[in-house]
Amino acid sequence: MNKWLPLAAAIALEVTGTLSLRAALDHPAWYVLVAVGYIGAFFSLSMGLRAGLGIGVAYGIWAACGVALTAVLAAVIFSEALTVLMGAGIGLVIAGVLCVELGSQHAEQGDHA
Repeated sequence: MNKWLPLAAAIALEVTGTLSLRAALDHPAWYVLVAVGYIGAFFSLSMGLRAGLGIGVAYGIWAACGVALTAVLAAVIFSEALTVLMGAGIGLVIAGVLCVELGSQHAEQGDHA
């Protein structure tokens, strides 16, 4: 579980940075949080990699969760569109990441056999 905590932090920080980028369009002071969010996200992602996450799995989960959370939160916070088709696309992204994760676990098990 130790390697997953930095990845969760990276996702939260990246989503925070991205949503802050949208907020900064109206209030430039938000750019500080944009920088902190993105720098923190890359630092946290590197800590997850150092803890043993594979880059393909980590980046896939990071990207998929980032897309899904950003789309949902942008709809809630900024009243941006979130259509059924967009929801289906988010579901496909998540399914793809699950396939990468399951394939990675299968490959690791094969290496130890």
